[in-house]
Amino acid sequence: MSYALYERQCEIGVVTLNRPERLNAISGDLLAAFSQSLKDAVADDECSVIVVRGEGRAFCSGDDLKEFGIQSTNEASIKAHITAIQEITHLMMGSDKPIVGAIHGFAVGGGFEWLLNCDIVVAADNLVAYFPEMDWGQFVTGGVTHLLPQSIGYQRAMELLLLGERQTADRLLQLGLVNRVVSLEELQDTAFGLATKIATKSRFSVSRLKKLINKDLGSALWQAVKFEEEVTIEAFSQPGAAERVAGFISRKK
Repeated sequence: MSYALYERQCEIGVVTLNRPERLNAISGDLLAAFSQSLKDAVADDECSVIVVRGEGRAFCSGDDLKEFGIQSTNEASIKAHITAIQEITHLMMGSDKPIVGAIHGFAVGGGFEWLLNCDIVVAADNLVAYFPEMDWGQFVTGGVTHLLPQSIGYQRAMELLLLGERQTADRLLQLGLVNRVVSLEELQDTAFGLATKIATKSRFSVSRLKKLINKDLGSALWQAVKFEEEVTIEAFSQPGAAERVAGFISRKK
């Protein structure tokens, strides 16, 4: 079974995280499948807009901490894991195809980062999003150290990142981090409705718009992605990192 799937419905490419039994938690296999599905969508000449969604009860519940021991075995495994995470941001934000996120349930850690990497976000009213990384001694990725202050301002970004408090869909709408909040039953129709509207527009103009806006974000975004990668690798390697993760899992239980 693949942990991410790609299919196309007319001009809309659909990328689905497909590890519902683990709330689409981020594992090495899920990262590889998500990356390949995004590459398939980007390479599909018949696809003009991409919808990213999650199967089951959540969009993505963040890192699968049960795999932390595998991911942190040695320097090579740590670097491979973090590089794979950051590749998703490169694919999402580096593509000239707009991405509509259909986000429900949990969007935690990396899942919250991928929400922020979408161009337009439709959130279900049951969405809960937060950054737990500071609680378990790790670091954020996905370019959020640049994107979040740009989007909501320095103090609010620091609040979300430092405190790691749970944010509701309505709170994210108030902050301007999602575009629509709808019922769970309306989520897919609303997201696909927006994607369909985008698909009717000039593909040339839409692609150039995304490229120009992302270029306008500047090299600072990609510098932030690189710095996040370096710091996260360092955090994984810190003495006692595994113990902090184990303690975090125990507190969650």
